[in-house]
Amino acid sequence: MPRPTSDVRVFEARATDADLDDLRARLAAARLPEAETVPPARRWDQGVPLADLVELVDYWRTGYDWRSFEERLDRIGQFRTTIDDLGIHFLHRRSPRADATPLLLTHGWPGSVAEFVDVVDELADPEDADAPAFHVVAPSLPGFGHSDKPATTGWGTEKIAAAWVELMGRLGYDEFAAHGGDWGGNITTVLGGRFPAHVLGIHTTFAEGPPGLTTDGLTPAEREWTEETREFWHHRAAYAKQQATRPQTIGYSLVDSPVGLLAWILDKFAEWSDTEDSPFETISRDRVLDDVTLYWLTRTGASAARIYYESHNSLDPELRVDVPAAITMYPRDIEKCPRPWAQERYRQIVRWRSPETGGHFPSLEVPGYFVRDLREGLAAVLAAGR
Repeated sequence: MPRPTSDVRVFEARATDADLDDLRARLAAARLPEAETVPPARRWDQGVPLADLVELVDYWRTGYDWRSFEERLDRIGQFRTTIDDLGIHFLHRRSPRADATPLLLTHGWPGSVAEFVDVVDELADPEDADAPAFHVVAPSLPGFGHSDKPATTGWGTEKIAAAWVELMGRLGYDEFAAHGGDWGGNITTVLGGRFPAHVLGIHTTFAEGPPGLTTDGLTPAEREWTEETREFWHHRAAYAKQQATRPQTIGYSLVDSPVGLLAWILDKFAEWSDTEDSPFETISRDRVLDDVTLYWLTRTGASAARIYYESHNSLDPELRVDVPAAITMYPRDIEKCPRPWAQERYRQIVRWRSPETGGHFPSLEVPGYFVRDLREGLAAVLAAGR
């Protein structure tokens, strides 16, 4: 394997005690609105219910341990490098296995590298010796977490994908597999389509067919998928429109108010997870707060929102992915693409799965299944590419 290039530095971040004290003081002094006006059975209809938020804010202030999350990131391995004058933070866990394949994991919004902390070790060093192993690289998107905040426009998904190829090359990985969901899925699609010389194949939980496809010939279940996706974008996507058009405006609240930031993100964990009521039916409070606290301490509420301004509805309609692709559509995800539509863009789908459970955050909701599915999907991808 080629030796890594220079300009890759070990990175450690420690929030100051003053920053953590300030967070707790702001939480204690929060001004909250009155409760929602809908009946208890429909309490999420207007957004995050007051009682749920009060309970989580209290735990964030008195019980949550940020230091343990910092330690987990350090155990995985944190690094930074500069690409196109922008500092990029990433996790890097090399596998001890000689047969390991480089794997790039890309998160989305309102996620972060916190989505992957529970799965990295098992991907890199599986207990089952017969399972495939991976050298795992998980970058923080520009404007997210400990990556730098772009000072000018231009850091859309196409540029990010090119930066990821540069990053992997610096680590000695000229060829690699890629996975992503949400914006990470969009970027993974761009990687597979634009950089087939470097990308061995992709696994994604986000698939987007070219525009203008007909529903003729779709099964009733596939038609239902398209109707659910259309309903989502027509009636439940105000957050995306806001961040695509006025990220600076909402950014003031997201950077100044930890309760505002928590509510903005918690709303998505609740609505987009495969649960009946609370997202904490499947995702622990600590995992949600790891993610939200990372946004808070790095002051990235506004800069992360700008990925919508840069890239909303920007996937090239002519882009085709010819490298092998494995696609998984979780039942409670917000966008589910029928296979006949996906096949118009992803020309070599070697594995397609529609599991019975799981939502938008599968690495947090169903981590065991997520790891198995990712391994099996990538095994199929790598076999097809040989």
